[in-house]
Amino acid sequence: MTEATAHAEKLEFKTELKQLLHIITHSLYSHREIFLRELISNASDAINKIKFDSLAHEDVLENNKDWKIEIIPDREKGTLTVSDNGIGLSREGAIDQLGTIAKSGTRAFLEQLRTQGIANRPDLIGQFGVGFYSAFMVADKVTVISRLAGDPKQGVRWESEGQGELTVETVEKPARGTDVILHLKDDAKEFLDEWRLRELVKRFSNFIEHPVVMEVEREAEGKKEVVEETLNAREAIWLRQKREVKPEEYSEFYKQLAGDSEEPARVLHYAIEGAQEYKVLLFVPSHRPFDMDWGETKVGPRLYVQRVLIMDHCEEMLPPYLRFVKGVVDSSDLPLNISRELLQRNPLLEKMRDEIVRSVLKDLAAMKEDEHDKYVPFFRALGDVLKEGIGRDWNNRERLADLLLFESMKTESGKYTTLAQYVEAMPEGQKHIFYLIGDTREQIEHSPYLEVFRSRGQDVLLLTDPIDEFMVSGLREYKGKQLKAVDRGDLEEDKKEGEKTKEEAERFKGLLDYLKSKLNEVSEVRLSKRLKESAACLVAPEWGMTAHMERLMQRMGRGELAAGAKRVLEVNPEHPAVVAMRELHEKKADDARLESYARLLYDQAVLAEGSMLKDPSAFARRINELLARDALGGAG
Repeated sequence: MTEATAHAEKLEFKTELKQLLHIITHSLYSHREIFLRELISNASDAINKIKFDSLAHEDVLENNKDWKIEIIPDREKGTLTVSDNGIGLSREGAIDQLGTIAKSGTRAFLEQLRTQGIANRPDLIGQFGVGFYSAFMVADKVTVISRLAGDPKQGVRWESEGQGELTVETVEKPARGTDVILHLKDDAKEFLDEWRLRELVKRFSNFIEHPVVMEVEREAEGKKEVVEETLNAREAIWLRQKREVKPEEYSEFYKQLAGDSEEPARVLHYAIEGAQEYKVLLFVPSHRPFDMDWGETKVGPRLYVQRVLIMDHCEEMLPPYLRFVKGVVDSSDLPLNISRELLQRNPLLEKMRDEIVRSVLKDLAAMKEDEHDKYVPFFRALGDVLKEGIGRDWNNRERLADLLLFESMKTESGKYTTLAQYVEAMPEGQKHIFYLIGDTREQIEHSPYLEVFRSRGQDVLLLTDPIDEFMVSGLREYKGKQLKAVDRGDLEEDKKEGEKTKEEAERFKGLLDYLKSKLNEVSEVRLSKRLKESAACLVAPEWGMTAHMERLMQRMGRGELAAGAKRVLEVNPEHPAVVAMRELHEKKADDARLESYARLLYDQAVLAEGSMLKDPSAFARRINELLARDALGGAG
């Protein structure tokens, strides 16, 4: 290449340049390695432009259809070159497009096609004119040598140190296309390393349509030789038709993407066309991902725009309760912010998110119905995460509720029912879906709160996930049936039971008043409608905090929220111990034993609800006194 100096000139950028360029090169991008993605994307655009232009003007190809983007590191000169054989730039184009910040040649090209009414536009990535200037994050000088396709007489050399000035001169360039030469800063020489360039191309530009090549030195049969290697895979699995992809290909891609060694439980692969166009390839894992318990879980799929990686984890595409879903979304027209690292808030993005979420939930529902044996272990591993969505995603609350599995009094341990099955099996007259929350099934399945439901033949859901407290408060009702905790509030009764309760209340009024006077820990003492075998239990007020919720708050370090909360003591009027206490109170209301019995009644209710006694030694002493008295025959 020989330079022609006849038209050399020094210019200033057309906008206010110094400050704006400083912002672009120092603040706009969060990671300076992005520069290579931007330059490769620009090169891909340039090739797409000439391919499209050649449909009407074949002569611009100059008998060269060997499309490629070449990366040329030169450690001796300290330069990194990104070269393409695309459409190239004229002198005027270089001044206009490279001399003005945010002057996008790509955007102007698309606008021109739009005004001409051309529908089949080529896929172009650059929608902003600042990607090129990301080169100044790693280079203290950038040289661009380019020639417009179809114009072999005039090439252009553009050069700037990014300080507000640039030089442009006419040069000879035999081949069309553009060479962007970065004179790397001393702290950016890592971008001359073969492994580093490979890693960046594979990460950001692996699925660019055109080959990204680099000459490398290899040894074969004792001889060293320089060969040209293609660094990118080019073919994006999500752009292929679903029927063309083999199961093992999906599996291999998932394992690489998620870092998993096991097969995915489900694969979602589809395309949306119309006002919005995007491709979706998502995977549901067959087990709980390791990073959900031992690391910081990243939410959202990888986001590509025209095969170029924009974000490793696009949080705007999936809600946190679907953070176990891995995959890729590739959009053709998603608006990005100026650095192309973040999304702009807009209705199109919200529509994409809504559609993707519905698709995932629909697929999970299909797995629950069609592959129940596979769904059960999935739910055991990740059901607690799904439950988070009940209180956060109002629009999909019912879809999520249908995905939930529950153990209940009528299921064997390890077996499950659903809300739909529970409602279908409800006896006539039952108005609520009853549930009890505790730490383990073993702890709560013999709880005194369940006694009346066994006698009525009604089922109760047994909930043991810490998230269940928040899940039920978000769900509230299902198919018109309200969810009701069996350890909170009062229970409904039939008319016969109501008459009986009124009579008993009169007989036990003296004892109830006495117990209330001696037990400052409770807010009320009343006869129980839920106990059949046990003597007493503690019940939260209708809108109060249950014992399990109180324990949960204490574990979370929020015990102050439960401080001072009092529950209702319910006593069973048919239990021999309670009947004996009533008779003793009627005979001798000031008997010293009554207060000890009252304490025993309260303490056993505390233990039955799964809580810890504040003074276990006092409880043991009272039990021993009772045992000694009984052994001596002095109970009377």
